[in-house]
Amino acid sequence: MTALNHTHAPDARSWVASANAVGTDFPIQNLPFAIFKRRGSAEAMRGGIAIGDQVLDLQALASSGCLAGHALAHSAAEAASHSTLNALMALGPTAWSALRHAVFDLLASGASAEVQEQVQACLIPQADVEYGLPAHIGDYTDFYTSIYHATNVGKLFRPDNPLLPNYCWVPIGYHGRSSSVQVSGQPIHRPRGQVMAAGQTVPQLAPCARLDWELELGVFMGPGNAPGRAIPLDAAPDHVFGMCLLNDWSARDIQAWEYQPLGPFLSKNFGTSISPWVVTMEALAPYHCAMERPDGKQDDVDYLRSENNRNRGALDIQLRIGLTSDTMRAASQPVHWVCQTSYRHAYWTLAQMVAHHTVNGCNLQPGDLLGTGTLSGPTLDQAGALLELTQGGKVPLTLPDGQTRTFLQDGDEVTLQGWCEKPGAARIGFGECQARVLPATPTQT
Repeated sequence: MTALNHTHAPDARSWVASANAVGTDFPIQNLPFAIFKRRGSAEAMRGGIAIGDQVLDLQALASSGCLAGHALAHSAAEAASHSTLNALMALGPTAWSALRHAVFDLLASGASAEVQEQVQACLIPQADVEYGLPAHIGDYTDFYTSIYHATNVGKLFRPDNPLLPNYCWVPIGYHGRSSSVQVSGQPIHRPRGQVMAAGQTVPQLAPCARLDWELELGVFMGPGNAPGRAIPLDAAPDHVFGMCLLNDWSARDIQAWEYQPLGPFLSKNFGTSISPWVVTMEALAPYHCAMERPDGKQDDVDYLRSENNRNRGALDIQLRIGLTSDTMRAASQPVHWVCQTSYRHAYWTLAQMVAHHTVNGCNLQPGDLLGTGTLSGPTLDQAGALLELTQGGKVPLTLPDGQTRTFLQDGDEVTLQGWCEKPGAARIGFGECQARVLPATPTQT
């Protein structure tokens, strides 16, 4: 795991004034990556780095001469100048770190007036850009790493046996649909699928009536592994480029009918929303922490067990999810936050996800996306899905406009936020992941 260095110094400041604002997601200690272009322009998408309320255009930076004398950083900036970050992701942590350190020095408050002038020409206000997916996602796997979420959901369907015995031995995952992953800001159409109404014996094709969110983190892979070669647990962090916010939309009524015996299909593959900004593992280095398991289990199978992973494998990333109804938006009311939790509560760590995914010889590739699964915490106010918060629809949420929700209605807008903060470290954030629910589209004839 990345050691702390001068780019993590909590007192570091940037000559970009907005990067020093209290509560900003994007101080100089963060420097996350995204794919962007100026809004409404015919420009090509390319890579950028967030600094305060600006985007540092990496294509422009690579051409500016500012990275002269930094060959590896320059190569990394060129790799990030394309319409996806896959080429940068493939370079590995040495190149990622070289670019981070070079950009940090260019943006630091001690940079010369000449450097500031050159770099200023490469900055674009975030308010003036639109985003694309950070990578071409060849494959997407969603895990199930929160024992609290697994138990809460299990109680709804199997009150006498909520947690299956394999959960505490196997990091459970399923193969998602990469083609329906979309960047924050794009809407989600209510899906259709087969549902079996109570008391009926024949299912019907119908729009989902129990549409749900899932509060997750996404993990973008860097260098992969050859087919047949597993990634060892303690080497796994070097294969991870960074993390983003992820909302795995779920159609609970469709899911209830189809998920046995082979797991979810149409209930999950219609849409997954991710935030545009990918926070690198080096930026997250100050926030590693010890694993916390409510059962105290430490005797994982050998390939999932190490002292380093046990002592520093978890990440304390704060997460929250909120809802805005159409009437709330019309009244200019703010987001109603309904859940706040932390990634540190996950039963399985990021490294364990990667190690288990590859232990059978499965080859991961740069740009592949892993989801953590719903990151519910130990109490109900930390539940990351409506299915849990409303106890299967039995206990509705009340919104500030007086409306209630058991599941999402058309026009509802869902917002995810994530950040890290603690004494002795700079606060860094993930921005937002946001999408609005639109009605189901007409069936094709």
